Amino acid sequence: MAELHLYEVLRRPVVTEKGSGLTEALNQYIFEVHMDANKPQIRQAVETIFDVKVKKVNTMIMPAKRGVRGRHQYMRSQEWKKAIVTLEAGDKIELFEV
Repeated sequence: MAELHLYEVLRRPVVTEKGSGLTEALNQYIFEVHMDANKPQIRQAVETIFDVKVKKVNTMIMPAKRGVRGRHQYMRSQEWKKAIVTLEAGDKIELFEV
């Protein structure tokens, strides 16, 4: 497996109502990350790109969603990897601020 480049690790921020609540209450931010990225790579990418200190990283694989039309099933979305990044107290990412 080839080493991922720093900017390939983070795919996009996930901005949802629940994510906004996590940001305000627990200083946690949610990102979609590369499927091959591990926790140390995610930590390094967030710390370098946003110039913050990461306290903890949790990852999970979000399952693919199926759709049904009549008797036929199809895949509505692919599975993807989500990372919940907890920052140290006092740090924040301006990208998520509205």
